[in-house]
Amino acid sequence: MFDYHTCMTPTGDLSAAELLAAEESGVRLKRQAEVDGLLRLLAWCDLHSVDPQTQPGAVPHRLGGDRLVRLGGEGTPETSELCMAEFAVASRAGWIATSNRAAAALDLRHRLPRLWERVQRLDVEVWVARRIADLSRKLSRAAVEIVDISVAAAHDLTPGKLIELAEARIIEADPAAHRERITAEEARIGVFARRRRPGDAVADLDGQAGVQPITLRLPNAGAVEFTTSVEEVARALADQHVPDDEDDVPTMDQFRARAVELLADPYAAVRFLEGLREPEATPAPAPTPARAPRRATVYVHIDAAVLAGFATGVARVEDLGPMLLEQVAALLRHRSIDLHPVIDLNAGAAVDAYEHPAACKERTHLRTGGDVFPHSASRTRRLDHDHVTPYDKDGPPGQTGDLNDAPLTRRHHRAKTHLPYRARQLGLGAYRWETPHGLLRVVSRYGTTAVEPIRTADGTLVGEVYPARYDVRYDVGAPAST
Repeated sequence: MFDYHTCMTPTGDLSAAELLAAEESGVRLKRQAEVDGLLRLLAWCDLHSVDPQTQPGAVPHRLGGDRLVRLGGEGTPETSELCMAEFAVASRAGWIATSNRAAAALDLRHRLPRLWERVQRLDVEVWVARRIADLSRKLSRAAVEIVDISVAAAHDLTPGKLIELAEARIIEADPAAHRERITAEEARIGVFARRRRPGDAVADLDGQAGVQPITLRLPNAGAVEFTTSVEEVARALADQHVPDDEDDVPTMDQFRARAVELLADPYAAVRFLEGLREPEATPAPAPTPARAPRRATVYVHIDAAVLAGFATGVARVEDLGPMLLEQVAALLRHRSIDLHPVIDLNAGAAVDAYEHPAACKERTHLRTGGDVFPHSASRTRRLDHDHVTPYDKDGPPGQTGDLNDAPLTRRHHRAKTHLPYRARQLGLGAYRWETPHGLLRVVSRYGTTAVEPIRTADGTLVGEVYPARYDVRYDVGAPAST
């Protein structure tokens, strides 16, 4: 293992492998420093946990004296209110920022102990854990345990996915509180034009010379319908656009702006949309039929606890995040639902062709949730479906299927293709990666996990230590493929 502390060589003199080892070591050092900072702050809170009002000569609080306050959520110990001022000075930060940091640290130690353990083991970044602590602070101590168990078990997920998982568990733990949040937010809906400030007409940054920024706050269902309508009209405008010789082709953002302008005049919008209809030989006197409903695909994962009424079901909507079931119902109110047979994600199939079938791509996406390159946070469906073991046109049948399918962004696909990465699919939705300079990772629905190599004294790789959860589920003994 590369020792970052003892290396005094300028980085320009390090080899590629040494630079990678130094970077990995540097990441751990940075995380350890952040953990040490939280530990110092917790020790400071512990030193100031005695009620100042019990001390000799204490000034009553009504006269400005110190007192105990609970910074964290239910179940966290109280701390002296005024003690944060001095620690903020030492931290070179503000009082409020330091108090917020202390609240998260106390929540982690007393309300999210499993997550706190992962933070101390450097598996989860401090800022991610703090974000989860902040989001879950209003939950009771009993309810927050649901969040703690889930996020600690899923610590290898990327930060965005881990926070989204915590978000879903917070909703699940207290759906009544989430409904209150929805009601409060829906009371603030509206359309707001940003007020013009003096100088905006000629400002280089964030100016408003001839434009007017508008903010829309709509319920989720209304926002989805609005953006979908704008997209449909924008694409129609783009299809109808005939550029002149000197006309630059507008961007889709510009077409969307024109679509909003058109929709602002309903009569003009109706005339435009009517003009898109195919002409009929004999005009029909019947009224214009209603627009065909938009379509939606719903995947239902039914849990016995939900069916029995012991738990609240929370849905995840692509691009929108976790939602209560009634919110999903509102989204689907004006849409036609596509019903498909149950998709068994434990099953797979192979075909004698180069292109992955649509059904295979769908199963792979549902297993992986997006790009399977190590540490990638991309969850889009617009991915290349790569053959982990390269396709050989003269090879055996059945080379294309669930057990040889890796969704990758175009850049990650190019890196795998043109650089000496070694990849192997361990099973359905699980992949082993080795970078050109020997970094080992396993990617699955659990996230990205580092694999510890076992080497002899001369550096020869003789084995690997996989996370325990992969031992039974996946075959890890097959040879790697380039």
